[in-house]
Amino acid sequence: MKLLLICLLGVLSVTCGANGATRNSHLICYYDSASYLRPGFAKLDAHHLELALQFCTHLVYGYVGLKPGTHELYSLNVDLDMFHFKDITQLRDRFPHLKVLLSIGGDRDVDESHPNKYLELLEANRTDQQNFIDSSMVMLRRNGFDGLDLAFQFPKNKPRKVHGTIGTYWKQFKKLFTGDFIVDPSSAQHKEQFTELARNLRNAFQSANLLLTLTVLPNVNSTWYFDVPKLHPLMDFINLAAFDFLTPVRNPEEADYTAPIFHFDAQQRLPHYNVEFQLNYWLQNHCPPQKLNLGIATYGRAWKLSKDSGLSGLPVVPSTLGPGQGGLQIGSSEGLLSWPEICAKLPLNQTAVYRGANAPLRKVTDLTQKYGNYALRPADEEGEHGLWVSYDDPDFAGIKAAYAKSKDLGGVALFDLGYDDFRGLCTGQKFPIVRSVKYFLG
Repeated sequence: MKLLLICLLGVLSVTCGANGATRNSHLICYYDSASYLRPGFAKLDAHHLELALQFCTHLVYGYVGLKPGTHELYSLNVDLDMFHFKDITQLRDRFPHLKVLLSIGGDRDVDESHPNKYLELLEANRTDQQNFIDSSMVMLRRNGFDGLDLAFQFPKNKPRKVHGTIGTYWKQFKKLFTGDFIVDPSSAQHKEQFTELARNLRNAFQSANLLLTLTVLPNVNSTWYFDVPKLHPLMDFINLAAFDFLTPVRNPEEADYTAPIFHFDAQQRLPHYNVEFQLNYWLQNHCPPQKLNLGIATYGRAWKLSKDSGLSGLPVVPSTLGPGQGGLQIGSSEGLLSWPEICAKLPLNQTAVYRGANAPLRKVTDLTQKYGNYALRPADEEGEHGLWVSYDDPDFAGIKAAYAKSKDLGGVALFDLGYDDFRGLCTGQKFPIVRSVKYFLG
């Protein structure tokens, strides 16, 4: 079966990539510096990073933060970054093809005291915004970065349940009294302000020969903040983080595919929780496909199953109990598992015990190549040890890379290298997701 899948993927890659065969595709590799601080085998340092960089065209180093009030760029970990910045940018000495960018925001710059500081930057006057531009250029040039990636922490859309028929009618009835939930009542104004800030950044960066890119974070509604026709000419490229549509934190009571390529038109699923919808919004608003890179996660999301979740694991899985146990290797307790941690939970043989604390996960492969793979271990008779994981393994990441090529996109963005199997713990092959994506991009 695996051999057949590889053959099918190879045909798809050749057939779909014919239009862009003469164009080199981007492989944007994100590197969260927090992975350098992890203990033991989870630590990803510059030495282990080098193997991936022969495949990556761009390395995006994250993350720096935005200082509230002054709107300046600043290091979230000065003790690390004061040396690590240079270590990372000097990797170009060995990989001259590589462009190294610095990313601001992501999911690292979470400031509970100033949750709206990125909106406050947009609302600031031109003089205050110049602090952001000037501090960005100083940090980039002082440390040898090739450009800045904007991964602003804008307000995210409200989590929605996948409703059954009765639930859908009840929800529509309630909206007669409550109206639609508005995350940002000033989103139209903020969209204009973001475009203006991007234009000023672009003008300043051009004179310094610096790149400017955009990362659209998961569950940030593009219609609220990004004026696509005006914005795309200002960016060298745009990375769509098209995953985490559902997570065990946002959707604790039900589990579903976290990053399907297409809309699964069943069980009242929301039509925008898929790759194709997110991508088509940008394409239909006249963004050139070569400007877009499809974001793929190298980790999975894990839900805890209850006795009422059933045995099949077929999504949408009901009656889940929020996040399952996170990975011990990466120290996560919020239902996040790196690819090698998921791989370690899969059975070595098909006769392994099915339930219980030490039981492996049973993988269910998506033969339609539309929605994604998942793995599960049902809860036992006491309702314990149940786990359901949605993830993209190297095979399905390759399917998504072939899909990106079929759409003539600029390439793929991987989030991130620290969650791939960079030590080869699973099969002995290091960075298997990076390798698979690169193979199918060509």
